[in-house]
Parts: sequence; C-alpha cells; structure tokens
Amino acid sequence: PYCTVHKITGMEAPLHYRNKVHAVFTHKRDGQIVSGIYEEGTHNVIPVDECLLEDQKADAIIRDIRDLLKSFKIKTYNEDTGYGLFRHVLIRVGHVTRQVMVVIVLGSPILPSKNNFVKALRKEHPEITTIVANVNNRNTSMVLGDKQQILYGKGYIEDVLCGKTFRISSKSFYQVNPVQTEVLYNKAIEFAGLTGKERVIDAYSGIGTIGMVASDNAGEVISVELNGDAVRDAVFNAKQNKVKNIRFYKDDAGDFMVKMASHKE
Repeated sequence: PYCTVHKITGMEAPLHYRNKVHAVFTHKRDGQIVSGIYEEGTHNVIPVDECLLEDQKADAIIRDIRDLLKSFKIKTYNEDTGYGLFRHVLIRVGHVTRQVMVVIVLGSPILPSKNNFVKALRKEHPEITTIVANVNNRNTSMVLGDKQQILYGKGYIEDVLCGKTFRISSKSFYQVNPVQTEVLYNKAIEFAGLTGKERVIDAYSGIGTIGMVASDNAGEVISVELNGDAVRDAVFNAKQNKVKNIRFYKDDAGDFMVKMASHKE
C-alpha cells in the first residue's frame, strides 16, 4: 500500500449546512415565477422550494422573494430573448453570527420601486443584515456581474471560524460547510506539524481563512489570491483579528509560486 487512509471524519448531522444558496429565477409560459437550479447540462430550471443541504432561512427568503416579484410586478429575465430584469438570488448566512446577506442579480441597473421592495423584504425577514443589487447584463453562465450597489446594510456579513472573525463580501469565496471546514483546517494544521518557525504559503487563499488559522503556529504566512474583493476582505480580516505575521499578494497563485521557486525560495 502507498499510504494509510485514515477514517473519514463525517458530520454528526449532515443536513442544512450549506451557508451559500443560489437560485435562478425564470417564468413559465403562463407567467408563473419559478426559482431553482439548472438541470444538468441545460438551462432548464428545476423548481426548488427547499433542499436538505441548504440553510432553511435562505430557502425561505428565496420563496418569499418569488411572491414579492409577483406583487411588485417585476419581470424575471429570459435568457433567450434578453428581456426581463430579475435573474438570480444569492444568499449567504453566517453560521455562527446568523448574519444574512441577500444579493439580487439584475439584468439592468434600474430596479423599479427599489426602496419599497427592500422595505417589504426586510419586513418579511428582519434578520436580513445586508442587501446588495448586482448587475449582470451579459449573456453568461456566471451568476454575478461586476457592478453592484448596496441597498441596505454594510454590503458584507461576518462569520466566526476557528475562533477568528471573517468579513465576507458578495463575490468573495468562503467555505460552504463551516462546521466541517473547522474540522478540516485543524486536521491540516495538526498534520503540518508547525513549530512556529515555518514559512507557510496559503495558495488560492480567498478571504484568508486557512492562512490566518495557521498563523498562530507558523513563523510567517504568505497568502496569494487573484480575486481583488477577496484580497480586500483578507487584509481587513487580518487587521480585525490582530494577525501580524501574514502578508497578502493579489496574484495568480500558480504563477506566484513558480516565481518564488525561480528565486530559490
């Protein structure tokens, strides 16, 4: 045998753990609004009301947004014709903090009676801490576009992972199963056998979670990430958590490591 395979450390209750939920919005021929996920290999939308993996609060918010669109007479986007406004909803929930971010993705920048829409949504769900409107006017499979506007709150949520607090923006990567992420990070750091002298590279570092968790046991940490939003979150997170021995680089992690190696690092 090449190596010992250890027992898998599973979750006690592997249900409703997914803190990031995405729904596509469309309408049927009769005008009925549908939200859900794409059928594999197609852009047919399979309606989803609830899912055993998804945070239940997120699912409830998506269902209520469907009803709000009806009462506000907001048209959903049609991928074939490019007509309509409302494309997707992305929800993130802080597992520990229970802060809730709602990102509505529109085909064009103007949401009619936007203030009343936000008010109505917050009335249904006062637990929502921030609402962001994102504009994606391209014919693409990417959910989020480049431009966005904060409609309510700070434009980000925070969560706690391995005793550190992290700010998470709409476009930043964050692990979707925070409970198992803690198990995984602690195991990885235990296996790394850090003594406090090492130089650690956190490649593809996102908002800096694993690098900051490792920083407690390392000499220094170098974090590399290409997504600018995530790097901004990471720099902020390091300050918030008073992590001094970490540096962040906005770069392609592969290229960055090749460069380091060529300098005999």
